Amino acid sequence: QVQLVESGGGLVQAGGSLRLSCAASGSIFSINAMGWYRQAPGKQRELVATITSGGSTNYADSVKGRFTISRDNAKNTVYLQMNSLKPEDTAVYYCNADLKYYSGSWIVRDDYWGQGTQVTVSS
Repeated sequence: QVQLVESGGGLVQAGGSLRLSCAASGSIFSINAMGWYRQAPGKQRELVATITSGGSTNYADSVKGRFTISRDNAKNTVYLQMNSLKPEDTAVYYCNADLKYYSGSWIVRDDYWGQGTQVTVSS
């Protein structure tokens, strides 16, 4: 089985910074894209940023220039550095990974989500 475990959320004042981490563990064969999504109360889950295994990144317009996604392939970990935080960034942040894992003698591709970590930005 595979698990994604997030850490680094919390309460911060507007203009502050937080760094989220998400570590994938288990019988992992390879990880393709990893990313961060967020869901605010009463809203749909939305993409924040993604990064491929080769390091290509994609950002939501609302976070460009403020957030940076990175990954450590050796540690199967993805990070999200969030600077200049705004109250509208308040949400539960979820890690996502498109990966392949060992299942018996098979290699299976699947999409995994973390449990979510709360980010609250006060004004």
